[in-house]
This record gives sequence, structure tokens and C-alpha cells, in this order.
Amino acid sequence: MKKRIIAIICIVLAAAACVGLFFGVSSCIKSRKEAAERKRLMRKYVENKKAIYAEENAAGGDYEIIFLGDSLTDGCDIAKYYGEYRASNRGIGGDTTYGLIERLQVSAFDAHPQVIVLLIGGNDILGGKSIESVCKNYETIITGIRQHLPDTAIVWCSLSPLGNDWAKHNETVIRCNERIRQLAEKYGCAFVDIFSPLCNAQTGEIYEEYTVEGVHFTDAGYNVVSAAVKEALCEALGH
Repeated sequence: MKKRIIAIICIVLAAAACVGLFFGVSSCIKSRKEAAERKRLMRKYVENKKAIYAEENAAGGDYEIIFLGDSLTDGCDIAKYYGEYRASNRGIGGDTTYGLIERLQVSAFDAHPQVIVLLIGGNDILGGKSIESVCKNYETIITGIRQHLPDTAIVWCSLSPLGNDWAKHNETVIRCNERIRQLAEKYGCAFVDIFSPLCNAQTGEIYEEYTVEGVHFTDAGYNVVSAAVKEALCEALGH
């Protein structure tokens, strides 16, 4: 009798293990499919954006300013915050320094702007990329602009402070910003510190009123950033 009970228990445990394995495998497959779908949608989004840029370039946009960046730029209402300029928003949500390098031709070179405003690298840091690798990409971006657009001024923004669960990356952001400042000086770019006015010195994080969830800007946040950027733009454009 005991042997039968033990056998039944073993069968039940084995069955449970099989069910657990099945759902585990199913969950893994689902996660992979979702990740693949996100990548597909991202690629489609990027290609659509690049197609829009190409159309704008072909139409001879005659832009004073091109804004290059990730979601912080992509989500910025250029007409609202920089309406006094002839400007084009070339930010793409989720982009990195790697992605920007690949699209510089259509995003910047073919547009021939008077000024490029650069805000990129946050996703690299959040994705675990080293400061050295990010700075190597920065130099590729800046030297590319200098080669293809020698008369174009560059306004280079620091990375912004983070909040909530992302605040743990702020020390890395600070170190990266110092490197950005050094590189901006090396290549003759205007450096704009947006970290300091956005950061609460008491908490070391971005002010709550300036961010949606710890990364992206609210209207108040964009007001702070645009005010800092406009000072550099006035000088770059000779206004």
C-alpha cells in the first residue's frame, strides 16, 4: 500500500513538474515573441521617421535648427517651445548613440541646418553601456557632423537627471556629463548643462514636477530645458 501511495505521489509530482515546465516554456516563448514584436515595431517606427526626414530634406526645408536625440527630443513640441525658429524635430524614441550614427545622413547631413541641438546617450546608460563606449560614439557623431557640415554649429546638451527606479544611474550620468563637457570643449561645441537646473540638490534626483515617471519631461521640464537651450541658440545664430 505504501509503495502504491509513493508511486502515486511521484506521478503527481512528475505531472506537476511537466505542467510547470510547459507553462515555463510557453512563457519564455511568449516573452521572446513580444520582444521580437517590439523590435519589429521599433524598426518600422525608425524607418517611417527616416522617410519623413527624407521628404523634408527633398522639399528643401531650409531649417535653422535640427534637433537630434531620443524620446526626450521626439516628445518635445518644437512649435511650442522653439516656435520662433525654423526647426525640425529629428528625435526618435528609444534611440541610442549607435542608432543616431546610422541615421546621421538623412537626419542631419542632408538637411544642412545652421545649428544642430544634440541630446542623446540616456538610453545607452540605462542599457548598461560603458561611458567609454558612449564617448567613442559621441566622437564619431561630432566628427561626422564636422566633416559633412563644417559650417554648422553644435549645441550639445548634457544628459538629464533621473528619478524613481532610474535614479541609481545618476552617478554614471554625472560622470558622462563631465566627459560630454570635455568633448564639447575639444570640438568647439556649445555645452548646455540641463542636469543642474532639473536636479533637486536635496534628493539628487530630477524634480518631481519636471518628470512624468523619472525619465521623460513634463511641460514644466521642457520649459526649463528650452530656456537653457535658447541661450546657446541665440549665440550660435548670432541673434
